[in-house]
Amino acid sequence: MNWDQIEGNWKQFTGAAQAKWGELTNDEMDQIAGNRERLEGKIQEKYGIEKEEAKRQVDEWMSKN
Repeated sequence: MNWDQIEGNWKQFTGAAQAKWGELTNDEMDQIAGNRERLEGKIQEKYGIEKEEAKRQVDEWMSKN
C-alpha cells in the first residue's frame, strides 16, 4: 500500500488509524484529510513522541494496511 492510495481513500482508513492511535478524534481525522505530514504531526502532539518515531509508526501502520 502506498500513501497515495491511503490519501485517496482516507475516509476508509480513518477507522484503522483510530484503532492504532485511539487518542485522535474524529475532528482531527477530518483535519488530517489523508495528509501524511499532518497525521505524523498529530501523533507527535498527542503522544509526546519525536518526529522520527511518529514517522516509523506511520510506516509500520501503512505496511499492515
